[in-house]
Amino acid sequence: MQWIKIKHLFAPSGEFSWMQTHAANPFAITLTDSIYRIFFTVRDEQSRSFITYGDFDADDDFKLISLSPNPVLEPGELGLFDDSGVAVGYLMMLDGKLNLYYLGWNLKVTVPWLNTIGRAIWSDEENRFIKCGRAPMMDRSEEDPYTISYPSILFEDNRYRMWYGSNLTWGKTQETMKHVFKYAESEDGIHWERSNQIVVDLMHPGEYALSKPFVFKEENQVYKMWYSYRANGKVETYRIGYAESPDGIQWKRKDEEVGIDVSPEGWDSEMISYPFVFRHKGKLMMLYNGNSYAKSGFGLAVLKD
Repeated sequence: MQWIKIKHLFAPSGEFSWMQTHAANPFAITLTDSIYRIFFTVRDEQSRSFITYGDFDADDDFKLISLSPNPVLEPGELGLFDDSGVAVGYLMMLDGKLNLYYLGWNLKVTVPWLNTIGRAIWSDEENRFIKCGRAPMMDRSEEDPYTISYPSILFEDNRYRMWYGSNLTWGKTQETMKHVFKYAESEDGIHWERSNQIVVDLMHPGEYALSKPFVFKEENQVYKMWYSYRANGKVETYRIGYAESPDGIQWKRKDEEVGIDVSPEGWDSEMISYPFVFRHKGKLMMLYNGNSYAKSGFGLAVLKD
């Protein structure tokens, strides 16, 4: 496997008060055969995160043709699970409507933060997502008592299948989190039964976090997962990892086969993370983030034939 980097697509330059820095967690949906709407997470001057989108023309070298003038999802009111920010998790159709499974987070005192998963539904009339209540869809539980994060979801065999992040421990610093991937199922895409089974675990020396899985099922029935992993020996920043599974439960990490790494210089020379993989005109494409946890924005790569 080898990914060929095509171009840097976007990074904010203070276009709006709520979009001062970062363009994280890119997730593309198709508007036409050539136009993609890419949703992503931005930050204001107080580092609160918002969700917005840009439309890109694949027939014109993925050129940005329009940028939403407003956020499509905002942080919740003070005291709610998402009062510090919202971030793109996963988008999918549910009952004929575009649903956003988003990460809601707030800052804590005894530990750095608390993440949970919320759900919102797209409104064409308002051109934004409407939250499905003030409480998270998926909160902490006996299976996940510390914090949970970004989901990836597939619908197959009349059930929804979710892979998501969960802390095994927590302390005062990020290095104590031991964040891994677990698995859950649902009949309606809203109420989830958690298995408490670690499906992708830590592996590298000094590694302490896996983040934002993206599961892709090939026609040959092989499940493929791309994700971020943090710390590997002397490397302390994020890199993109890769795993395969015959059933979505038993995964084998193959990070050495991922075929993409940091560049010698430029916007993605220090770290790469948060991959989103999609197929365009028969070719597998990847959106991914660069330096400083996506402060440098996101770019595009294509899998070499």
